[in-house]
Amino acid sequence: MNAEYFPPKHKESSFHCPYCGVLAQQTWGDLLHNVGNQIGYVDKFDASRCGHCNKISHWHNGLLVIPNVKTAPSAHVDMPLSVIEDYNEAREIANLSPRGAAALLRLAIQKLMKELGEPGKDINTDIGSLVRKGLPDEIQQAFDILRVIGNESVHPGELNLKDDIETALQLFDLINFIIEDRISRKAKISSLFSRLPAGKLKGIEDRDKNKPVSP
Repeated sequence: MNAEYFPPKHKESSFHCPYCGVLAQQTWGDLLHNVGNQIGYVDKFDASRCGHCNKISHWHNGLLVIPNVKTAPSAHVDMPLSVIEDYNEAREIANLSPRGAAALLRLAIQKLMKELGEPGKDINTDIGSLVRKGLPDEIQQAFDILRVIGNESVHPGELNLKDDIETALQLFDLINFIIEDRISRKAKISSLFSRLPAGKLKGIEDRDKNKPVSP
């Protein structure tokens, strides 16, 4: 999700329409029913109408239920296959259950730890291991955000993510951010480095023969 994308959000005056995808003004109102020739309000439901396509979205308790669209960002192109399944399942339910999505993203992070060379049994321990190996502060913080919020979504705690779709969407961005830093960036540098002339590579190898081995 780029910085210019505004996902559908309850009672916001404008966002990218889940139908037409255009950033447009939204008009809000109540939903009515006509049952047995009696007209009344539909409890806990309301609706928004897109100013561009005029289609109506239905909301229940502040969550978008119709249309059932994926507002979370797509998986990073370099996301490992072992992680993608949980990530995409989290995307499927993010609108209806931000708490469930956060729990799935925590599981995705646990699997990602194995891809990064850690045991993958305890995320907190794995993060500590990566920190000792030189993990940048911002990546450590991203890991801990996903770990803590994922835990809180499953066990009673101080955070309540039940209706907090905005926070859930930010968790998807954090995983993609981690993939870019830990996997994509290193792969790009390695690819460029391998294309250096053979003589230059040999010279670098000779220079670094006595380089201390990183833990």
